[in-house]
Amino acid sequence: MDINHTVELIGLAFELAGVGVLAAGSALAFVRSLVSLISIRDGSLAYRHLRLYLGRALMIGLELLIAADIIHSIAVDPTFATVGVLGLIVLVRTFLSWSIDVEINGEWPWQRARLHKGESPGRDEV
Repeated sequence: MDINHTVELIGLAFELAGVGVLAAGSALAFVRSLVSLISIRDGSLAYRHLRLYLGRALMIGLELLIAADIIHSIAVDPTFATVGVLGLIVLVRTFLSWSIDVEINGEWPWQRARLHKGESPGRDEV
């Protein structure tokens, strides 16, 4: 087994993990939202929970898929075309991650750092 094949397998593992996180996280988000709706009977709270948990699953899944793209670009012979495609994919997925983060937290990441100095990460736990 050569190094390129090993790197391809690692990239595939990251892709599978990303898809798994997206699928499992989405299912868990819907279940938690449904439980919230049934137990509390507050549709707006259940909707907020759905958006929060689904957004988190999407962010983690996208990060894993970006890592897989980077790993796959290492496995092939890098050319300007493959690096350009990788750059475009990373740019689009990063924009999606930022958009999801803004949807979840209601502010840009750099605004949060400036507004909440001294607070530990994870301050927005439900």
